[in-house]
Amino acid sequence: MSVGLLIIAHHPLGEAILKTAVDTLGQCPIPTRVLQISRDGERDKQIQQARVYANQLDSGDGLLVLTDMYGSTPSNIACTLGDRKGVQIIAGLNLPMLIRVFNYPDLSLEALMEKALSGGKDGVIAACDTQQEK
Repeated sequence: MSVGLLIIAHHPLGEAILKTAVDTLGQCPIPTRVLQISRDGERDKQIQQARVYANQLDSGDGLLVLTDMYGSTPSNIACTLGDRKGVQIIAGLNLPMLIRVFNYPDLSLEALMEKALSGGKDGVIAACDTQQEK
C-alpha cells in the first residue's frame, strides 16, 4: 500500500501539472487523481466528487491532498476533506512539489507531506541574476 494523492486545482492546471510531472519522470508512482475545478461547477457536486476520489485513493496509508492556492475554491473544497482521519492538505501546488512527492512514493503520509513542503519551498528560487553588478 502507499499514500494516495489527490490534486484539487483550477481547470486546467491540475491535469497539466500532473501530465508534466509524469512526462518528466516517465511514470506516476503514487495512486493519483485530479479534481479540476471550473468556475461554473456546482460546489456541492465538486465536494461530493472530492470525497469519492478520497475514498478511492486512501488504501489505509493516508491521503495527501495538493491544491493550488490557499483560500480559493479548490482549496476550500480540499479543506472539506480535513475531517477525515489520515488526510494532509497542502496549498501552493507547484511542479517541484509534485516531482518531490513522486520521487518518494514509499514514505509515510507525514514524511511525504514534509517532502512536498520542502519541494514547494525549495523549488522557488531566483533562477537568473538579471541585475548583474557593474
